[in-house]
Amino acid sequence: MTDFTEFHDELRSVAGDLLAKDRNLEWPTLIDAGWVGLEVPEQFGGAGASFAEVAVICEEIGRAAGDTHFLGSAVLAAAALNAVRPSDTRDNLLTELANGATRMTVALEPHDFVPDAEGADRVLIVTDRGIAVTAQQATPRPVVDETRSLAAVSPDTAGAELLPFADDTAVPRLRDRAAVAIACDSLGLSEAMLTATVGYVKVRQQFGRAIGSFQAVKHACADMLVSISVSRQLVGAAVQAVAEDAPDAGVAVSMAKSYACAAAVDIAGKAMQLHGGIGYTWESGIHVYLKRATLNRSLFGSPSAHRQELAKRYQ
Repeated sequence: MTDFTEFHDELRSVAGDLLAKDRNLEWPTLIDAGWVGLEVPEQFGGAGASFAEVAVICEEIGRAAGDTHFLGSAVLAAAALNAVRPSDTRDNLLTELANGATRMTVALEPHDFVPDAEGADRVLIVTDRGIAVTAQQATPRPVVDETRSLAAVSPDTAGAELLPFADDTAVPRLRDRAAVAIACDSLGLSEAMLTATVGYVKVRQQFGRAIGSFQAVKHACADMLVSISVSRQLVGAAVQAVAEDAPDAGVAVSMAKSYACAAAVDIAGKAMQLHGGIGYTWESGIHVYLKRATLNRSLFGSPSAHRQELAKRYQ
């Protein structure tokens, strides 16, 4: 991953600029940016990139609290299709995903909260044996975070074409990928909250001086920075493990997901507190990040669930 640092920095900059103009990116914009086919092999019209590049985009979307269909399509659908055995159907779906002709999402259990399922052309339902390709309608599920679209889909796969997995590790790998993508999102939003808070406490005056000069405020910001630094180390290790398909990737994933997503809720809460009364207003926008962090904490495994997985290593 170190060899691609410069490329990742450029990708991060381009993504940040695009999301700064409009954080609610429509599907055609994602196609034009080339994001939907990042992990689609080049022979099918994709970029042939790795999960490391996808993770950069996930982090920037979290930093902007972006409302996009990137998670369901580029992150999960491409990975799910890459995990099944070669076939004409698989190849056609990869081609359609890369050129944006078909918007897809993936239903991992439970099927009640599937990301980006509403309006998707295809829903790829994960089973023990493979992926069932369906075109079923999804029922929107209201959640606390209005920047994400979650919906319920039926687990019924009768009559659907089944694409068998290439090996028996596909499902755990898909779950790991989903969890790390959310951890990257939480890392990005945590950094956005620290930046916004530091900027605010430098200019907010109280008792004739900036509140950032007060010891309690300094300590709170320092705590936020420490948490983010730990999150970055853990998330970086998890991204590398998933990108390299490491045998023990699940360990790094659980560590990153449990810590980064829990820390993001605390950091967003501190940001709201340090913004004072204005932090509780609709105009401040802090609530958007707090709600997103709260949903991220529970998506694809809560911190306690991932810690239980880690604890099994010592039983």
